[in-house]
Amino acid sequence: MRLAFWLSFKGRIAVAESLMNQPLREKTVAILLDIEGTTTPISFVYDTLFPYARANVKDFLSRALVDESVRQDVGGLRAEHAADVRRGLAPPPLEERTPEDLLESMTAYVHWLMDQDRKSTPLKSLQGKIWEEGYRAGRLRGEVFADVPAAFERWRRDSTTIAIYSSGSVLAQRLLFSHTVAGDLTGFINAYFDTRVGAKKEPVSYRRIAEELGLRPAAVLFVSDIVAELDAARAAGMQTALSVRPGNHPQPSDHTHPVIHTFAEL
Repeated sequence: MRLAFWLSFKGRIAVAESLMNQPLREKTVAILLDIEGTTTPISFVYDTLFPYARANVKDFLSRALVDESVRQDVGGLRAEHAADVRRGLAPPPLEERTPEDLLESMTAYVHWLMDQDRKSTPLKSLQGKIWEEGYRAGRLRGEVFADVPAAFERWRRDSTTIAIYSSGSVLAQRLLFSHTVAGDLTGFINAYFDTRVGAKKEPVSYRRIAEELGLRPAAVLFVSDIVAELDAARAAGMQTALSVRPGNHPQPSDHTHPVIHTFAEL
């Protein structure tokens, strides 16, 4: 009996020592959120936002090229087009013999990029400006999942930093969250990041975000509907969670990220 007690006691000591040697999980100080498929239905992006930008790009460019920031977007698209040609991707040719030629061909190139779902910084910037007109005119209204406003309120009560990281421009992000059916949610959001910080499938992007937030990566939880993005965030040292929402695209089944279906689970 003494031997059994000693072995049991020795076993408990071994378990305790094992637990002591494991690194403690750092407390979550910030939650970094993707938009599409995480805070917002994919259908809103593909059935509302993208068609609106596509239908209005030509008219917008015809009126807005006097704006310096729009000219910068067009300059970025010209550079991207030249790179596409060098890579042999055969984009629609850019014709610049007359202003109308440029307008027509630039519109065709924007449509071509959108057909590929290209995460192009000048394209996303231009789309954001087109959407801005739509939001301000009342033709667009941002959509978020029903659990999002309550989660934002809960996280603010807990003093948790809320940040957004999306391939859409920071302007587009702010517009979406400021014009939702639940009201203006931007008061809950502390920071916004887009592709200017880096590509979403590159670990360095997440290290830069943590640095800008003034936090260790391990103190940040990144939530996205794309496993490849979560892999990059984890490689940078962040905590991760896969968002599984209605309409989301299927993801590899062999991933090891925790899964959530609503923010109530966080």
